[in-house]
Amino acid sequence: MHHFSLNSLRSYARAPLMGVALGFLFILGAIALSTHSLLAFFSIEGLVVVVGGVIAVAFMSFEADDVRRALAVVSAMLKEFKKPHDAPRDNLHRDMIEIIGWALMVKEKGMRRLEASLAKRGIADPFVKYGLNMVVSGYSPQDVRAMMETAADAAYERDSVPVEVLHTMSSHAPAFGMIGTLIGMVAMLCNLNDDVSGIGASLSVSFLSTLYGVLSARMVYMPAAAKLRQAVEKRRFRNQLITEGMVMLVSDKSPGFIKDRLNSFLRPESHDYLDQFAAEAQPAARPPHLKAVAA
Repeated sequence: MHHFSLNSLRSYARAPLMGVALGFLFILGAIALSTHSLLAFFSIEGLVVVVGGVIAVAFMSFEADDVRRALAVVSAMLKEFKKPHDAPRDNLHRDMIEIIGWALMVKEKGMRRLEASLAKRGIADPFVKYGLNMVVSGYSPQDVRAMMETAADAAYERDSVPVEVLHTMSSHAPAFGMIGTLIGMVAMLCNLNDDVSGIGASLSVSFLSTLYGVLSARMVYMPAAAKLRQAVEKRRFRNQLITEGMVMLVSDKSPGFIKDRLNSFLRPESHDYLDQFAAEAQPAARPPHLKAVAA
């Protein structure tokens, strides 16, 4: 079926830069109050051990594609996305309107007309395309539900793997921070002579690896995993709505029944009722994707 698209994360990335900036502002503020040298908290060796070690273990534990998708989520988390002013008020609401439009076509012109319109137009979303293929193939409602639920569960399992990658990286980061600290202390002791004046500076550098490990786990990997988990759960919920809509299309339910059933998936403020849908069902007020179906 489909892999989870990073475009699905954009609606979740409203203002992550503000959160990152605020977090680092507090940390840098504490550093500024405790020392006069910010460079004292920078260690290229510690960064190499923590970042390199975490990424290496991730590639050893998971498939390369899943690790790359997880790392791409970290990058996407730091990008702000603004919805256009004419965006639909709710993606689920848009999906519901689209399904009702297909139900209207089936009622008015039959399943063959729907099949011809879909072949002409094409469907971009793989899950919706799969469901519509089940609808026009003549399967029973029970068979359509079983196949679509299986496809939705399989997609959810695949989409959840990068979440597990990020959780694993967050658990390994502090451990590699400790490894970096131990490496620094061993190197310091090996070079220790009669001059003990530089022990304090050497110890401070060696402990930076632990700081980097804890900081990256708590401010990078764990927030990215939480954000991706939220997106995956929203995708799963959307697939449930689409599955229910496709089953009702096969069952030849009326557009009104489909609307009332799918309203239960939406937030109360996004519900469509008879007067609202009647206005949206007019050709001039239909969304562009419904105009294409009705053509």
